[in-house]
Amino acid sequence: MSGILLFAFEADDELSQQASALAAALHGDLDAITVQGSYAPAAWAAAIAEEVSERSPRAVLAPGTERGNELLAHVGALLDLPMAANCTAVTLGDPARVTRVRWGGSLLEEALVHGSPLLATVAPHAVTAQPFTTPPRALAPAADAPVRVTERIEAATGGISLTDAPVVVSGGRGVGSSEGFAVIEELAALLDGAVGCSRAVTSAGWRPHSDQVGQTGTKVSPELYIACGISGATQHMAGCKGAKKLLAINADGEASIFASADYGVIGDLHEVLPAVCAQIRKARGA
Repeated sequence: MSGILLFAFEADDELSQQASALAAALHGDLDAITVQGSYAPAAWAAAIAEEVSERSPRAVLAPGTERGNELLAHVGALLDLPMAANCTAVTLGDPARVTRVRWGGSLLEEALVHGSPLLATVAPHAVTAQPFTTPPRALAPAADAPVRVTERIEAATGGISLTDAPVVVSGGRGVGSSEGFAVIEELAALLDGAVGCSRAVTSAGWRPHSDQVGQTGTKVSPELYIACGISGATQHMAGCKGAKKLLAINADGEASIFASADYGVIGDLHEVLPAVCAQIRKARGA
């Protein structure tokens, strides 16, 4: 039985490097593999399962992204093995012991996983990224997959992406309308940040899904996350829990987000944000 297989999708992707860090903590020989080609879950999973069967590793890891979770679930079905999703810590053994994120990040679960090898994905932003010491080798699944990507339409971010932004300014239902996001966009631009939103906003059609932060949206880890008019539902907090600092602005002083905030402002965001923008411009002499 060999060491640890890590399936990544981009060698320089931070989430893949976070998975690499957890793999290194298992103190086994690490074999990192990037899967290449157009995404086809069944074909990719079959190629990974074949690789696992040939190598007989102690553990198989992947980033806890939508793609990583989907693929290892497929692999588990093919190999008749359980899969532990969104792990923050792993101890190999018979059985293996894992700590994983549950209920949208509101609790950590310790569980025993029976079966060898261990199949697990690494929770985003739960482990400090560690670049690969050697370039991952490439794995090319069969080209005759029943599902093919025929077109890619990139999201029109208009600047820095949510995942890369050092500052994210997000708006929730309290913004009031799509037009109300003008002041959110203004503050984000002044701070060289990105605009995010809650699921309530995308459900109302005020912003595209690509802007959504949360359990079913993008998980972010900026230096500063500014939540404006967001109540603090568990699903949303699961997406921004990686932020180094959280500033909440809400007219409701009883909003649950204040329990998670490092800084809080109780007030109307449409009065608070213009004042903040004015002070930033004043400080910069603009």
